[in-house]
Amino acid sequence: MTFRSKAFEIAQGRVSPVLTPPAEKVADLYGSNTFSDDVMRTLLSAEAYTKISNAIRSGSTIDREVADEVSAAMKSWAISKGATHYTHWFQPLTGTTAEKHDSFFDLTIDGKAVEKFKGSALVQQEPDASSFPSGGLRATFEARGYTGWDPSSPAFLMDNGAGGKTLCIPSVFISYTGEALDYKAPLLRSLVMLDKAATAVCQFFNRDVDKVTPTLGIEQEYFLVDKALYYARPDLLMAGRTVFGHSPARGQQLDDHYFGSISPRVNAFMVDFEFEALKLGIPVRTRHNEVAPGQFECAPTFEEINLAIDHNALLMDLMQKVGDKHNFQVLFHEKPFAGINGSGKHNNWSLSTDTGINLLAPTSKPKENLRFLTFLMNVVKAVHDHADLLRASISSAGNEHRLGANEAPPSIVSVFLGKDLTAMLEELVSKGEITLEKGENFYYKLGITRIPHLQRDNTDRNRTSPFCFTGNKFEYRAVGSSQNSASPMIVLNTIVAAQLMEFRKEMDERLAAGEEKKVATVEILKRYFTESKNILFEGNGYSEEWIELAKKRGLSNISATYEALHAYISDKTVHVFERMGILSSRELHARYEIELENYIKKLQIESRVIGDLALNHIVSTVVKYQFKLAQTARSLTDLEMLEEAEPIKEIIKDISSHVVIIKRLVHEMTESRKTANSMEDLLEKAKFYGSEVKGYFENIRYHVDKLELLIDDEDWPLAKYREMLFLE
Repeated sequence: MTFRSKAFEIAQGRVSPVLTPPAEKVADLYGSNTFSDDVMRTLLSAEAYTKISNAIRSGSTIDREVADEVSAAMKSWAISKGATHYTHWFQPLTGTTAEKHDSFFDLTIDGKAVEKFKGSALVQQEPDASSFPSGGLRATFEARGYTGWDPSSPAFLMDNGAGGKTLCIPSVFISYTGEALDYKAPLLRSLVMLDKAATAVCQFFNRDVDKVTPTLGIEQEYFLVDKALYYARPDLLMAGRTVFGHSPARGQQLDDHYFGSISPRVNAFMVDFEFEALKLGIPVRTRHNEVAPGQFECAPTFEEINLAIDHNALLMDLMQKVGDKHNFQVLFHEKPFAGINGSGKHNNWSLSTDTGINLLAPTSKPKENLRFLTFLMNVVKAVHDHADLLRASISSAGNEHRLGANEAPPSIVSVFLGKDLTAMLEELVSKGEITLEKGENFYYKLGITRIPHLQRDNTDRNRTSPFCFTGNKFEYRAVGSSQNSASPMIVLNTIVAAQLMEFRKEMDERLAAGEEKKVATVEILKRYFTESKNILFEGNGYSEEWIELAKKRGLSNISATYEALHAYISDKTVHVFERMGILSSRELHARYEIELENYIKKLQIESRVIGDLALNHIVSTVVKYQFKLAQTARSLTDLEMLEEAEPIKEIIKDISSHVVIIKRLVHEMTESRKTANSMEDLLEKAKFYGSEVKGYFENIRYHVDKLELLIDDEDWPLAKYREMLFLE
């Protein structure tokens, strides 16, 4: 029995574990493992609680006395729940989370054991920064770096799987010289600037608004593969995706998996990780089968954006840990399987005021609709003016496989508003009037009396648009499933904040010149629409016609990651990021280098995996199988069964032709990789990897996948698509 067939036998024998639901109601379970506001209110003095609450709401500084009191309360709470260690939990530019655990246990000067956690340890830790990506911000021998407590994201307890728990403290990560080495630090800066800019614009419409908070709901797509079959695929293990694999006869063409009945084993996994997520204060609400077989999705309730991004990063880690218990490997790669849909992370973004208003929700009141239009058009203008930067923010080696593949938005950044909103904006330009009423919804008449009338919203959803308006929010659909959502949200927050400041500046100038407020607002919005309307598109973003139309409109269509990333260091980007105080030119160039290096390394690993599998797994297996066929053909020939031997000889020839080509292509790819590795210039190396080295991948795959159809099923060394994707 081959390793693959043994792995398949193990996978087929899996049964769903019996889950015992928690005794608490979900509402009581929610946040039970977080150092929440309720916990702080209970454990802290009134003065300390007020100071920490003010710091969270307004960003005021937390003094050392308060930090000492919070750390003591946090230690007491964590230990009471079984925690033995604490860590600053941060998000370096690796795309994953990081942590360094320290024990509460310590010894006094006279050798007595104590449990200690001071305010200084809560506020700051010092992980080694030399081994994290820095993009040249510091030399490798300069090891010092700092993590700093982010009080706006609650500390939480993570089960370490060995009977103990660790207190995790969400933190920023900076270099010794003060530059950001993570996603959180610039995200927090962008939130401050967006709040400032949006609140200033809100003041034109409502003086009661003192704060604007961006909200985010992240839909997370993923695949599940049985652990045994995962380990039977070295490419999944090493590269996160299958570099070979012939499409099965049945894939997703019947559309029968989407929203289909969830299998008991998968459902048990979902229920388990949802309970664990709820304990951590992650408000997961939705679960369902996605389009591709073996693909699923979960989604939370909308949250403040910093918390939403922390929760998504934590959720991905949690899903992997719970997956282990259920003998599943969770795949977050954007395209783990060829021929079926890949996975994305839909970021649903909106703006809310402290008075309870969603600034991107149309209403039935003309004054409020003018406010809605103001924010809507400023977002559209920001996306129009910085489309290439927004495209760069979701660029990666994994997402390169997915974008524009008739399953995800294309590389062309466009905005979908829906025909009603677009018509209304056209009317605003031509007549200077706003006629949209929120209440103007239609009802479907089904002709079935027992079914209630179904209400149709005044906006549609366009799944082919990378940036679409969906009624009261914008959905950025192009984000990759493995990506940290902070990257595109930093960009979106920053460009919208900068645009709102420009709007405020022009409004102030017009009002100072004596222009009436409504007239000034409408005139500016009319110009914004005229300047930005070429990015608006209502049709099929997958079509060839759109590619041609976008070209005529002057919109960028940047398909290669190494080309898209350049927007990070353009003069326009550096100007807006430095002016807004989000990232310096030095930090932007560092991130550009980090992303290029990551792109190169991913392709380098894939190339090595392809060469290794092709020669050491596929060709060696095929040669053995050829020998069996040759013996059979020879036996038939000896028996003078020449006609019967001929088809076998043809198969041997077909196999040989593919083997010869595979060996030649692997050799050429290896030499190409050596050429790339000798290049000093990072961009030139990335270009060479993205065009020359990567150019061999599909050609080698074609011939390997042809061999999969020729070799006996029992002899094929790799777990097949039908085994991995259709496992219940």
